[in-house]
Amino acid sequence: MLSKGEGQLIRQIYEFGASAGSLEGYLYHKPDTAHIDLNALPVWVDNLAAAYQHLPSEALKTFQEAIDQTLGRTIHSLVSLVGEDHPLVSKLKALTVGSLPASADDFTKRKWFHK
Repeated sequence: MLSKGEGQLIRQIYEFGASAGSLEGYLYHKPDTAHIDLNALPVWVDNLAAAYQHLPSEALKTFQEAIDQTLGRTIHSLVSLVGEDHPLVSKLKALTVGSLPASADDFTKRKWFHK
């Protein structure tokens, strides 16, 4: 059985991952900014950054590589829409530590549940 604190941490990690993955899917292969909500996007990115800052560093160490993969693909999609120098790109890059995928289509990392 998980303690209350462990359960809360797992929920926070899940919610962060769900939000990051949703953003990745939302931006994936959008042809231009007319197809995204430019008012909601900064709120979404700010919420991700705030959630990231609240996760314990020891927990982040265990899944930072996955964050780098998901947000890396997100960054590629976002750059294609708003350009490399956009502040939202910088905010997302600040949440990454390691190497990023080569493109928004780079899904080469093997999933943990595949044998």
